[in-house]
Amino acid sequence: MALPWALAVLSLLPLLSAQSPECANFTAKPITNVTLDWLSGKWFYVAGIFRHPLHNQSARSVPSAFAYFAPNHTEDKIYTRVYQTVGDRCIYNSSQVVVHRKNGTMFTKALTPGPHLTQRFSPPENDTEYHTHLLLSKNPRTFMLSFFPEDKQKMGIAIYSDKPHFSEEQLNEFHEVIECMGMHKSEIILSDEKKDQCGPLEKQHEEERKKEQEGAKEE
Repeated sequence: MALPWALAVLSLLPLLSAQSPECANFTAKPITNVTLDWLSGKWFYVAGIFRHPLHNQSARSVPSAFAYFAPNHTEDKIYTRVYQTVGDRCIYNSSQVVVHRKNGTMFTKALTPGPHLTQRFSPPENDTEYHTHLLLSKNPRTFMLSFFPEDKQKMGIAIYSDKPHFSEEQLNEFHEVIECMGMHKSEIILSDEKKDQCGPLEKQHEEERKKEQEGAKEE
C-alpha cells in the first residue's frame, strides 16, 4: 500500500553551497509572497531518490502524481490538492501546510515527507514534524525538495516540474544536485505519466469547481 505524504517544511537554507563550487549554484531564497505565488499552480512529481526504506517503498508504489498549490498570504498557509496513481486507481487528497515566514519554514505535523505531497494512508511515525528543504531551480518552472540532508541513511530528494517529464536541462541539473548530496543517479526513481489514472477525476473536479463558480456569480 502506498504511503504518500505531505509537503512538510520548506526551509530555505543554503544546503549545498559549502560542499563544492558547483553546489554554490543552488542558492537559498527567502519565503516571501513572491515565492509563494511562484509555487502556486499545478506541479508534477517527476523523479526522486529516497534512502529511507519506508519512503523508498512508497515512491515505488506510486508511479504518477501531481498536485495543485494554492497559497494564502493572509493565513500563511498553502492549500494542496493531490492526485496519485496507486496501482490501477486514483487516490485524491487535500491538505495544507503552515508557513513560518520569520524562520523561512513550512510544516505539517504527523505527516511523512516524500514526493507526493499529501497525507499518509498508514499511521504516522509518532507525532513528528518532518523538515523538507526547498531548492529553487535555474529553470523557472522546476523546484526540488530535499529530505533529511544531514542523514546519509534517510536522505532523499524529489524534483517537480510544470510538465510530467524531464527536459535535458532539468535532468542535468538534477544530476548536479544529487551528486552534491553524495547520491548517485542509479538511485533515481522515475515517475511514469503513462500510468496516470487521475485524469478523469481531475476533470470531474474541475467541472464541479466551474459549476460552483458559475452558481456563485448568479447569486
